[in-house]
Amino acid sequence: MATSNKVYALQPVVDANSRILFLGSMPGTASLAASRYYGHARNHFWPILYRLHGAGAPEESYEDRLRFALAHGCALWDTIAACEREGSLDADIREAEPTDIPGLMLAYPNIELIVCNGGKSYDTLARHHGQDPEVQRRVVLKLPSTSPIPTRQHKGLEEKAEAWMEALKPFVEPRRDS
Repeated sequence: MATSNKVYALQPVVDANSRILFLGSMPGTASLAASRYYGHARNHFWPILYRLHGAGAPEESYEDRLRFALAHGCALWDTIAACEREGSLDADIREAEPTDIPGLMLAYPNIELIVCNGGKSYDTLARHHGQDPEVQRRVVLKLPSTSPIPTRQHKGLEEKAEAWMEALKPFVEPRRDS
C-alpha cells in the first residue's frame, strides 16, 4: 500500500502595505522542511528581489529577508494549498488543492500586481481563479521560475534576473537614498 506524500503550503507573508503578491506553486522539500519561502540555498528568488530594489546581496537571516520584502510592499504565497508530491519538482505535483487567492485579495486590497513565479504557479492561478473578479482587477504577470534548474530560455540567475527586472520595472518604485 502506497504512503501519502501530501504536502501543505506555508502561510502567506503579507501586510496592509503589500502591493505586489509573488506567487509560487508549492514550496520544495528544502523550503517546507525549513518552513521558509525560497529556502533552497540555490533558488534565485531572494537575490532577484534584492536586486530589483537595488539592495545588493540578500540578508542571511530569513526574518530579515521577510522584513525586507514587506518593507518594499511585497507579499509571498503559493497557488497550491496542498498536493501529493514526492520531491520538489512542479511536474510531480498531483491532486493540487488551490489556495484562496481571491480571499487574500479581498483581505489585502492594496495588492495591485500578482507575479506568478513560473508556469505552474500561473497555470494553477488561471485554472482555479482566472475568472474571479478579485484576480481580474489586478495585473497578473507570468515570470520565469526562480528555481535553480535552468530552462531553454533562462539558463541562470543573470538571465532570470534580467527578465524579472524588465517585467517589474513599471511596478517597482525607484530607490531613493537619503
